[in-house]
Amino acid sequence: MTKNHDIELRKDVLEELEWDPSIDARTIGVAVEDGIVALTGHVGTYADKTNTEKVVKRIHGVLGLANELEVKLPIGSARDDVDIARSALSALEWNVSVPKNRIKVSVTKGWVTLDGEVDWHFQKRAAEDAVRVLAGVRGVTDKVGVTVKKASEADVKGKIEAALKRNAELDAKKIAVQASDGRVVLTGSVRSWIEREDAVNAAWSAPGVMNVVDHISIHA
Repeated sequence: MTKNHDIELRKDVLEELEWDPSIDARTIGVAVEDGIVALTGHVGTYADKTNTEKVVKRIHGVLGLANELEVKLPIGSARDDVDIARSALSALEWNVSVPKNRIKVSVTKGWVTLDGEVDWHFQKRAAEDAVRVLAGVRGVTDKVGVTVKKASEADVKGKIEAALKRNAELDAKKIAVQASDGRVVLTGSVRSWIEREDAVNAAWSAPGVMNVVDHISIHA
């Protein structure tokens, strides 16, 4: 990566953050080195922090991200841990993608920890999405496990490869899949971080997968 590329990438990141109406870019600092973006400063909610990360990841040319944003709750918006825990349990209860009574919640100084076990990775992701947007939350630690389903290695590999081919944004020929004992290893290259995440999500969607190792590189 050249210095000029980093300068242009930083400009793109700043413009994208200012363009997105859900983000207040005035308190966010951006630095870029060798295609790796570092975010500093502060935001008002944990959801703002994760949304900012998603916006940066979709920008072409971003090879890595260090999200060092601090969550500073606005004056008057702080909530005690018991209140946050109660809201988190309610959010999980109302989310149709989260299985009932399978996830436990604990809260310490605004930091929410999720524990338990679900049948699918999308359920684990839905649980985290449900609580990260709650007022007063400063961060989320997701310890939810995914139940291992019995499936042959060939079946797992075949299903993932088929899912990659169905994704119009991915060049499936550039991604290799290895599957063994519930562990999937992805190698190859893609053009952006979003494509990389699409490939990883496709792997997690296959039955029998309990661990995905992402060795995909990004070639901007």
